[in-house]
Amino acid sequence: MTGTLAQFSTALADTVAASTPYVVRVEGRQRLAASGIVWSADGLIVTSHHVLERDDGLRVGLASGEVVSATLVGRDPTTDVALLRADASGLVAPALTEPDSLKVGHLVLALGRPGKSVRATLGIVSALGDSWRTPMGGRLDRYLQTDVVMYPGFSGGPLVDADGAVIGVNTTALLRGVNLTIPVPTVRTSVESLLAHGKVRRGYLGVGSQPARLPESVAQSLDQGTGLLVVSVEVGSPAESAGIFLGDTIVSVNGQAVRDLDDLLALLPGEQVGKTVPVRILRGGQAQELKVTVAERP
Repeated sequence: MTGTLAQFSTALADTVAASTPYVVRVEGRQRLAASGIVWSADGLIVTSHHVLERDDGLRVGLASGEVVSATLVGRDPTTDVALLRADASGLVAPALTEPDSLKVGHLVLALGRPGKSVRATLGIVSALGDSWRTPMGGRLDRYLQTDVVMYPGFSGGPLVDADGAVIGVNTTALLRGVNLTIPVPTVRTSVESLLAHGKVRRGYLGVGSQPARLPESVAQSLDQGTGLLVVSVEVGSPAESAGIFLGDTIVSVNGQAVRDLDDLLALLPGEQVGKTVPVRILRGGQAQELKVTVAERP
């Protein structure tokens, strides 16, 4: 047993050592520094949005011990992702993995570099779920919760699987008292959008809404029990321009059922900005289809 434990211990230490080159320190707030991950060899660094209390004067501490200046490419508060460009090249980027093969109970390592050296904590995957809408309205491809101890400064650092591949970016800011990991597919989407636009674009109709039960006859014909009752329409919004009124009930967008707000948000990704889509509504018990040109959320 002693030999087995020793081998396991050595394997963990080797995984941490192999991860050291791509875990960096991010200096973007007055108090303790946070962590980040080398995303590409030419200096792109992924970290958490909430650890950057300023947009300028940013610095990144590399594995070599060198501290370099960095500029903010962009940030997405809704998923707590930020992208920096460090004044460095020839960096080591990690192997990335999808969370699909993970199971509850799998061992994982959370890594951080709030100081000069890498720190690590061991835990397990405690909860896995499907795609999840954050309280800020962002969408994570998977709900991924762990029981790792997130020491101060660990936000923005990687969660690593047993093979040493990065599963995602750790954060303590999306749910109070819960350690979540932003999975690699979500981070990749955010990085691509931030590089292209400096922000993550999301579609926008300009309505305030709440779920409402549909009349029985309508519910049966549409095979859905609820829609979104429009309780407000913003002046000058796409909804107003398309003729959506207070009291209408949205039942589908672009042919996809809308039962609640999550459905609507999921159907308005950044790719839809500028496109005209059919929006089916109920007005006075009668179905109508309107054409709405999706705008970018302010």
